Amino acid sequence: MKAKFAIYPRYAISVFALLLLMQGTAVLAQDDAATWDSLTEAQQEVLQPYADSWGTLSSERRARLAQGARRWSQMDTEDRAAAQDRFQSWRGLSDDQRSTIRDRYQQFQSLPARDQERIRENFQRFNRLSPDRRQQLRDRFQQMTPDQRQKVRDRLRQRQQQHRPRASDRPPG
Repeated sequence: MKAKFAIYPRYAISVFALLLLMQGTAVLAQDDAATWDSLTEAQQEVLQPYADSWGTLSSERRARLAQGARRWSQMDTEDRAAAQDRFQSWRGLSDDQRSTIRDRYQQFQSLPARDQERIRENFQRFNRLSPDRRQQLRDRFQQMTPDQRQKVRDRLRQRQQQHRPRASDRPPG
């Protein structure tokens, strides 16, 4: 059985990164009662397609849109182009693929902070590899059986635990 990510490996990593950026929903509370007139000119410009229906949107949706417009207005041209590419990639996924990514994001959110940080570090380390090397690793991983994949994961976890300083190893402070 192939991993679910095998269907769309190119997009999964980009979308995962996008979802990580979107995790700041707690910050949205400040925009909870955002009226159209309370938006900045830049936000209104970005959200112009919603101008007529703004008052009918849920407060949560208005808050998300206002936060997104705020971030958009702070991006430079390069960041905007990258965000548009990620959004197009997301829209190109099937409903099942998006659902799988959302589920995995929820799983990630439920992990302890230490595990989330480990995953982020591994993701960054993977992205620092050359594109050819990343593809080699993807191909090799996809050719493994589920049992072989689990053994690789177990070895990596053991290796990371061996390199993690224990409280007893730290100098007194």
